[in-house]
Formats: sequence, C-alpha cells, structure tokens
Amino acid sequence: MRIVLQRVSRASVTIEGRVAGAIGTGFCILVGFTPADTVAEVDWMAEKAAGLRLFADPDGKMNLGLEDVGGGVLVVSQFTLYGDAQKGRRPSFLGAARPEQAIPLYERFLARLRAQGLQVENGEFGAMMQVEIHNDGPVTLVIDRDAPAA
Repeated sequence: MRIVLQRVSRASVTIEGRVAGAIGTGFCILVGFTPADTVAEVDWMAEKAAGLRLFADPDGKMNLGLEDVGGGVLVVSQFTLYGDAQKGRRPSFLGAARPEQAIPLYERFLARLRAQGLQVENGEFGAMMQVEIHNDGPVTLVIDRDAPAA
C-alpha cells in the first residue's frame, strides 16, 4: 500500500462537473494498493496518516495534528501510484491491485479514518476526476506499507 500525503490549505475532487468532495486545511491523500495488500496494511496506514503532526505550532515546528487544527482529509484512489515506467514509454500498471480487491481496501481505509473522528471526503473509485490540491508548505510525504512476505 502506498499513499502520497500532502498538507493542504484546501483540496477538492470534481467528477463530471460535480464537486464530490472538498476540504479546507488538512491532508489530501492519494492512495494505491497492490495485490498483496490486506486489511492489516490499511489499518496501519489509516492510523499512521491520522496521527501525523505536520502543522506548525506557535514556535513554527511541525507539532500539531489534524485534530489540533480542525483539519479534514480528502482521499483519492490512484492506481497509478504503482505505475512502472522503467521500460518503454508507456507505464505498466501490473503492480496495482485489480478493482475487485482494491475497492474494499479503499472503503476500509475511508472507514478507518472516519472511525478516528476525522472529517473525511473522498473521490469515486475508478472515476475520471479532476483533483485540485493547494499544497501548503509544500509538505508532501510518500508512505509505503508492504504486506509481509508469504
């Protein structure tokens, strides 16, 4: 499982001209899954993302979390996070989980974030979306959580 998490001043996702989700201050999280991912990786990642302290305290240090600043989370599924562009000019997406596996993991990720009391907005899995991200800082983290080897 991989996320690209950006601290934002605001973010939104639009589908066919309709705003599907929008937040002010918070995190925009792009999320992708592999065929090896399980609920264990999803649960770990949701807890990790929800607990990150990436907002400045009065001393200018990143010491405050989402709860401290009243922040929200916008989550957008993005299988292209597992695109492999090592060969040729067209990326391969064989490393990304198929929708029948990824959709339940995506829905669990949303539910686990909401269970932590966060305001969570989201895009629509598999839809063509326009994502507007106002990265604040900029602050961007790429976090991977690999499933244990079988």
